[in-house]
Amino acid sequence: MVDCYFHHQSNNFNILKFIMIKVIDRISAYTTNHKIFFYLCITIGIISAGVLYYRFNPNSTPLFPKCLFLTLTGMKCPGCGSQRAIHALLHADIPTAFSYNALMVSSIPYLILLVGVRIYQRFKPHTMLLLKVQKSAYIWFFFTVVIIFSIARNIFNF
Repeated sequence: MVDCYFHHQSNNFNILKFIMIKVIDRISAYTTNHKIFFYLCITIGIISAGVLYYRFNPNSTPLFPKCLFLTLTGMKCPGCGSQRAIHALLHADIPTAFSYNALMVSSIPYLILLVGVRIYQRFKPHTMLLLKVQKSAYIWFFFTVVIIFSIARNIFNF
């Protein structure tokens, strides 16, 4: 009798284990499909924005928003000129892009490095490369550079 009771409990446990495995498989498939859809949407959005910035000049098109900080205060924020700089970069005019927003143009190599490391980490999840590239000291340094750039561009008018 006791042996039969444990055998019955073991079968219930196996059924429960089977159901949990099926649920986890469904959730992981659902999550994977959503991740693919998310990355697809991000890729389409970046390509669309690139085409938009390539075809239309932010200086002469009312399609692009103006800087709210500049409109309200008359001072340039750290991002002022970024849209024009992107347009100039897409037309391979680096000196003009640099004159619009030197910080944004100078930050592109570091941003590419960060994105590249994140992509690499997707394929090699146990790597410590992200911790080496994305240290808090680097983030604080970049934040300090942004503040100094923001103050200097309003004092020296560049």
